[in-house]
Amino acid sequence: MTQSDADTTANTALAKVPAVTLLFWLIKIAATTLGETGGDAVTMSWLGETTAHPVANGYLIGTGIFAAVFLFAVGLQIQARRFNPWLYWFAILASTTVGTTLADFADRSLGIGYSGGSAILLALVLGALWAWKRTLGSVAVASVDSPRAEGFYWLTIMCSQTLGTAIGDWVADTRGLGYAGGMLVFGGALALVAALHVTRKASLTLLFWAAFILTRPLGAVLGDFLDKPLAQGGLDLSRAGATLALLAFIVVAIVLFPQRAAQRGH
Repeated sequence: MTQSDADTTANTALAKVPAVTLLFWLIKIAATTLGETGGDAVTMSWLGETTAHPVANGYLIGTGIFAAVFLFAVGLQIQARRFNPWLYWFAILASTTVGTTLADFADRSLGIGYSGGSAILLALVLGALWAWKRTLGSVAVASVDSPRAEGFYWLTIMCSQTLGTAIGDWVADTRGLGYAGGMLVFGGALALVAALHVTRKASLTLLFWAAFILTRPLGAVLGDFLDKPLAQGGLDLSRAGATLALLAFIVVAIVLFPQRAAQRGH
């Protein structure tokens, strides 16, 4: 085998998504929190103050803006020949912001409600995973090394990010647990997933997707806790300021702690 052949084999053995480490989850939680504060900053603070019908128009226009950014980011990610952390997290940030505005638009502007929206979106997530598994045989992260697998991967992520926003709002608002209560619920659920991972009591692929979905409502209630008014149980921080602080954390984490690509079979 020549050096060129060896390089090609090494490249094809690597997925185009990062290895799942503690750093991955820390950045993921920060990204989902940013999706909430950033989405609210655009739809509620910016568009909500400049449109004739702030609720409906803000969510609808914001969803259109972030959907375009998401499609652009995913296009770049799929076209890339190998894993690039900047492209990957750009696509994740785009998915979490469009997930926020899309869920808010469906739940509030269309009147579906948090419970109805959550049920529909859960069905979409499960449907995406089923179609992915049936088509390619695996939904493991390490198998994301082809355009078709990436298409299913980002479709599932898009649905899960939107689902997470709806579930977070349902727990905090509809169920009346508030933002602090929501953080305890979803933080506790993630701790359970972590315990199952350590004890190897369930499929690692199943646990990954469970954790991936749960980090979104955790980020949603955390983002609301940061920027919602004191009277509603939040800290009333600036949405733009909180968004920039979270973005700075993500950038510093990527720069200081280089990530490696997930490897097939691991």
